[in-house]
Amino acid sequence: MATTSNPGGQKPTTRKSTATRKSASTRSTARKSAATTKTTTRRATSRATSTQPQNRVGQAQQLAERAVLVPVGASILARENLVSTVKGFATKYRTRTSLERELKRYERRGATARNRFERQVRRTRTKFERELRQRRTRVERTVKQNRRRIEREFGSVRKDVEKGSGTLTARVEKLVSDATDRIGSVA
Repeated sequence: MATTSNPGGQKPTTRKSTATRKSASTRSTARKSAATTKTTTRRATSRATSTQPQNRVGQAQQLAERAVLVPVGASILARENLVSTVKGFATKYRTRTSLERELKRYERRGATARNRFERQVRRTRTKFERELRQRRTRVERTVKQNRRRIEREFGSVRKDVEKGSGTLTARVEKLVSDATDRIGSVA
């Protein structure tokens, strides 16, 4: 780097030399061209390896092939599965005793499943009946409590009414006797 001195005591300024600027420019251009080359290579590779046809005829042909090949492949796979299953059964049930043994095994498993199901049904029914009894008892208890409370309140109101009517009767009788006394004293 070249430096120049400035009169007046100012800091010297630094300038990049022409060679330094050229080398930086060359590196930048090289990077850009490498990136462009990489992108171009990717595009060319993807076009070459792409399974998508470029025209409509090729696309239609590919769809027709798929429509034929998919069911063929599925039927071949189903056949292989069936053959392997039949071979497995043939080796497993080669003799009558092995067949009877397997049938007994299946019967035991069925009986176990049935027993488990029956236990579950009994358990569920018992739980339902218990909850029903608890609810019924709770309702009956609430009804009894409400009936007792109403009877108690009704009795209290009746006593109050009787007491009030007795007081009212006494007052009315006193007013009537006072009125007759006054009428008798005036007459």
